[in-house]
Amino acid sequence: MIVRIMGEGQVKLADAHFAELNKLDDELLEEVESGDSAGFRATLHALLAKVRELGEPLPDDALEPSELILPAPDASLEEVRQMLSDDGLIPG
Repeated sequence: MIVRIMGEGQVKLADAHFAELNKLDDELLEEVESGDSAGFRATLHALLAKVRELGEPLPDDALEPSELILPAPDASLEEVRQMLSDDGLIPG
């Protein structure tokens, strides 16, 4: 799956990594719903770091459609709240 981190670029992630990412996504969803801004910030950074670690960066000139878009590291709690679905940022 091609994942875009807003403001950074795209990475290619194997589907096998999504179970691990969903744990962080579930934490993030809980923190957004409860308004825990400190927890939200830490978990957002952990989620994005894990995507960078597990993903293979695509070249800047690659024009692949993103199947998943994640917020920028400096996104506000409210900006992320608007991006969330019932499943969080990551489906499944």
